[in-house]
Amino acid sequence: MTENQRKWIRARDELVREIRDLGFPEELGQQIAKQLGSPKAMSRMMGYLVNVRPRSAELIVDEMLAICSDIEKWRDKKASEKAQAKYNELRYYGLNPYE
Repeated sequence: MTENQRKWIRARDELVREIRDLGFPEELGQQIAKQLGSPKAMSRMMGYLVNVRPRSAELIVDEMLAICSDIEKWRDKKASEKAQAKYNELRYYGLNPYE
């Protein structure tokens, strides 16, 4: 097992435990962790759970969707920046006939 896998499992377990401690089913925590997909996103969700202490599953799911949306926006931004950099390189250097 790699270090990244251990981090993911640790973050998932903490998230599931926190959701269970709030009185929600463990399955909800597992699905939230699966949807978030990364220890960093799960850590952000943990911050929300600890500070807000939501009283409904809908609030938890809503925050998960907001986090997923932010991640998707970040990915889109990075793809756009990469494409813009390639475009600028093409404009500056022109076409390379040997590529």
